[in-house]
Amino acid sequence: MAGGGDALRALLRAANALLQQRRYHAALAVLKGFRNGAVYGAKIRAPHALVMTFLFKSGSLREKLKSIAQATYTHSRNLAYFVFTYKGLMALQSRLQGKKIPFHSFFAACIGGWLVFGENNPINSQIIMYLLSRILFGLSRLAVEKGYVPQPKQDPFPLVAALIWGTVLWLFEYHRQTLQPSLQSSMTYLYDDSNVWHDVSDFLIYNKRTDSK
Repeated sequence: MAGGGDALRALLRAANALLQQRRYHAALAVLKGFRNGAVYGAKIRAPHALVMTFLFKSGSLREKLKSIAQATYTHSRNLAYFVFTYKGLMALQSRLQGKKIPFHSFFAACIGGWLVFGENNPINSQIIMYLLSRILFGLSRLAVEKGYVPQPKQDPFPLVAALIWGTVLWLFEYHRQTLQPSLQSSMTYLYDDSNVWHDVSDFLIYNKRTDSK
């Protein structure tokens, strides 16, 4: 037993020594990026899938758990692959050109986005929409910082909020099929299901009566 413990400690020392080698830093950063992408993807998707599945999806418990596991795995895998691809291409470009320039980031992310998130499925679609909203905010702030757009005299956020809510509810009421399925489900629960009840049970306690399905 003691020999096994000594061997394990020696292995850990060797691993720690390897991790301190600067010449391997870029390659090791790519590997840790893969690890962090997998972990972060699972942390983000698992609770979201759990809530959305049990709130809006029908089916047996086994089917619901399978759906949650599949969504979590897909998000975790895709994010891990993307981070691995992005950081790998960043390191390669920096090595080839001898320095890091802004275009490297754009190019590496474009390639990673095409390869990993190019398939049009519910998970990828949700991630792209999440990023799109933040990109629009970021580009708006950057335009002001660079002087391309004058600094607003008043906070534009109330107007933005009004236009976004006005547009999304108009789409929901008259062009519902254009909205992402999970958003449709959420809005149906909020705005359609609240129009229907039979007694106190499905007015205050439940959303729908079990015998009305």
